[in-house]
Amino acid sequence: MKYIVSLDQGTTSSRALIVDSEGTIINKAQKEFTQIYPNDGWVEHDPQEIWGSQIGMLAEVLSTSVISAKGIAAIGITNQRETTIIWNRKTGKAIYNAIVWQDRRTASYCDKLKEDGHADMFRAKTGLVLDAYFSGTKVKWILENIEGARAKAEAGELAFGTVDSWLIWNLTKGKNHYTDVTNASRTLLYNIHKMDWDDEILELLDIPKSMLPEVLPCSSDFGMANINGTNVPIGGVAGDQHAALFGQMCTEEGMGKCTYGTGCFAMLNTGNEVVESKHNLLSTIAWQIGDQVTYALEGSVFIGGAVIQWLRDGLKMIDNAEEIEALANTESDNGGVYFVPAFVGIGAPYWDQYARGMMIGIGRNTTKGHIAKAALEAIAYQVNDLVTAMEKDMGGALAELRVDGGASANNSMIQFQSDVLGTKVVRPTELETTALGAAYFAGLQVGYWRDTNEIKSFYKEDRQFEPKGDADILEAQVSKWHKAVDRCLGWAKE
Repeated sequence: MKYIVSLDQGTTSSRALIVDSEGTIINKAQKEFTQIYPNDGWVEHDPQEIWGSQIGMLAEVLSTSVISAKGIAAIGITNQRETTIIWNRKTGKAIYNAIVWQDRRTASYCDKLKEDGHADMFRAKTGLVLDAYFSGTKVKWILENIEGARAKAEAGELAFGTVDSWLIWNLTKGKNHYTDVTNASRTLLYNIHKMDWDDEILELLDIPKSMLPEVLPCSSDFGMANINGTNVPIGGVAGDQHAALFGQMCTEEGMGKCTYGTGCFAMLNTGNEVVESKHNLLSTIAWQIGDQVTYALEGSVFIGGAVIQWLRDGLKMIDNAEEIEALANTESDNGGVYFVPAFVGIGAPYWDQYARGMMIGIGRNTTKGHIAKAALEAIAYQVNDLVTAMEKDMGGALAELRVDGGASANNSMIQFQSDVLGTKVVRPTELETTALGAAYFAGLQVGYWRDTNEIKSFYKEDRQFEPKGDADILEAQVSKWHKAVDRCLGWAKE
C-alpha cells in the first residue's frame, strides 16, 4: 500500500503528514522555527532553517512510521504565501533572509505607487490591493538593499521564489524552479486573467523576468524529490489557503471556509469567474486542475492565532496555547475590553499598513480572563468583517462557513464566531485541511485518486455551531469593535 506525504510549511512551524487512500492522516511531525524581528513591523525567517526544519520533519514522520520512501506515491506541498526568498542559482544559498508576508517594510513604497496612480492597474491585473503584504515589493526591496543583488539578478544569476519554490528547488537539488498558479497569484506580479507573469508590472517594479519561476497548475509534475535514494514525484502544490479551500471540499461556487492559523483567511469559491470586490477583498485564483481554473474572493486577517502565541510568549499569560480557552472562560464576558491585534497593520477590509495593536476599555476590575476573552473575540470580529464584505460582494448571505486550523478547535471561540456571523459554522473531524488539500492535488496528479468526486466522500463533520445569543447585544458589541478599530488606524504613520 502506498501513501501521500504532505509537506505543510507554515509561518511558525514546518510539518510533514502522511495521508492514506481514504484521506485519513495517519502520522505527522511538527517543529516550530525562529521568528526574526529586526525592526518595528519587520518579520523575517532564515531560509535555511525553513528548509532544514521541513526536511527534518519529513525524515521524522517517515522514521516514526512503518513507511519507507518507496511507499510514497507522491508529495504535496503547501506553504505560507507571499513570503519572499531570493537565492543564488549556482550556490543555492539565499542572499537575504526570507521576508515574511507579515512584513511592513515596503509600506511607504506601496503608498508611492498609489500616489502615482497605479493602484487600479494592479487590482485589475492581479486582483490584489497595493500592500506590503505581497511579494512583489519585497523582491524590489532586496534587489535595492542587498549589495550586488541587482547586478546579479540582471545577469540571470538569482532566482526568486515563494516558499513552495524554495522547497521544490531544494528537494530537486536545484533542477526545478517552479511555482503553482495560487502562489504566483499572490506575488503582485501575476496576471490572473492572462495566467502569466505581467511584463508591465515587472517593468514598473524593475524586476528581471529571468528571476521568476515557471508557473504550473496545482496538480502537475513539479519534479522528483530524492528521499533516501528513492525518487518520489512532487505532484501537488498550493498556497496554504487555497489548499485549505480544496481540503474542505468547497468545490462548488458559493461555498466558503475560514482557516484559523497564524492569521485568519476567509475564502469563497466564485467558480470560473473573477469577481472584482467592491468591499476591499482580494480576487485570487483558488486552484487550477488541468485547464480548469477556479477563482475565489479572499479576506486576510494578519494576526489571528498569533495573538494567542503573543499572550503565551510576549505577556507570559499562559504556558501553552491550549490554556487560552479555560482562561477566557473564567469570565462570563469581556468586561468591556476590546483588543485589536494590529501588530503588523490590519488587513481586509481596512488595509491600513500603519495600524498597530490596541487594547481599550481596561479598568481596575480587568482580569487576565477578560483579556483572554477579548483576544479570542478579536479573532471572531475580524473574520466577521471579512464574511460581511463577502456577502455584500456576492449579494447574499453565506449558507454556512466551514472552519479549520488549530484555533478552530476552540469551542467557545467558534460558537462566538457563529453568534457574531449569525451563520451556521461547520467544523470537520480533521482540522489539517491545508495539508489534506496539498495531498489531494498530488494524489490526483499521479492517479492515486480518480477524481474530486471520490475525494468528496472523505469529508466528515465533527460539529455544527448554530448562532445563538441576543442579537441586539451582539450588534452593540460589533459596533464597539468597529470603534476600537477606528482608534488604531494610522497609528504608526509618521
